[in-house]
Amino acid sequence: MTARVRSDLSEARRIVVKVGSSSISGDATWRIDMLVDAIVTARARGQEIILVSSGAIATALSLLDVGSGRPDDLATQQAAAAVGQNVLLWRWQSSLDRHSVLAGQVLLTLSDLQHMTPRINARRAMDRMLTLGVLPIVNENDTVATHEIRFGDNDRLSALVAHLMKADALVLLSDITALYTAPPDRPGSRPIDTIGPEDDLRAYEFGDKVVNSVGTGGAATKAMAARLAQDHGIGALVTSADNVSEALAGANIGTWFAPTPTAEPATGTLPVIRDVDTQETR
Repeated sequence: MTARVRSDLSEARRIVVKVGSSSISGDATWRIDMLVDAIVTARARGQEIILVSSGAIATALSLLDVGSGRPDDLATQQAAAAVGQNVLLWRWQSSLDRHSVLAGQVLLTLSDLQHMTPRINARRAMDRMLTLGVLPIVNENDTVATHEIRFGDNDRLSALVAHLMKADALVLLSDITALYTAPPDRPGSRPIDTIGPEDDLRAYEFGDKVVNSVGTGGAATKAMAARLAQDHGIGALVTSADNVSEALAGANIGTWFAPTPTAEPATGTLPVIRDVDTQETR
């Protein structure tokens, strides 16, 4: 069933779950087991989960001699992604082994979703993985992507995957418990409970895009991704990775983007993206 309200998440048939780099890399790798346990519990309820996992480049930083921060040049990012993706998937699979669940890797570029044949192939492959009981783990194919064609962040990728796979909900997990009306440390800032399809996001100040040294996301990209899903009839929840069990159980947490009632998550074309700051389409 399509998740029209937050509590519907516990009964949604298909959910795309996205987790950010800072939540599962470096000292935070312990969360992988926690996330896997929550995903397996949801699967036991009969739900289909598609995981969009960031962290390939961040995972490689401790393994390669490329400095302490995220590399700036594209070639080093591509090389780090090739190394990190291998280790990242191994970490997910090692945790899934505790539950005898098999993962399947899906690496996508924006070009893949812009053209009909690779788009259909990706959807067909993930549909088949789900029927086989395999957990699809999606990431951007950073090794071949360029600055001109990259998704820019996996928040947007997860919204596009939710659209592609006709998901009933999207859950965006990171290091924030909810979206706030302004930066959380600012006096008067308060968490946002629900954002409706017609709410003007310009009423909120989501801050800079880059919020840490390993990831490329932030509150603004999550709001943009959630709005993208919302515009196409897919409810989206933004909350902390530490709340994953509660989120998938439909608890009253995080910021809920209520889906547009008349929209259907059709997969014929790449969705139009409304920019958070301008409310225009592009």
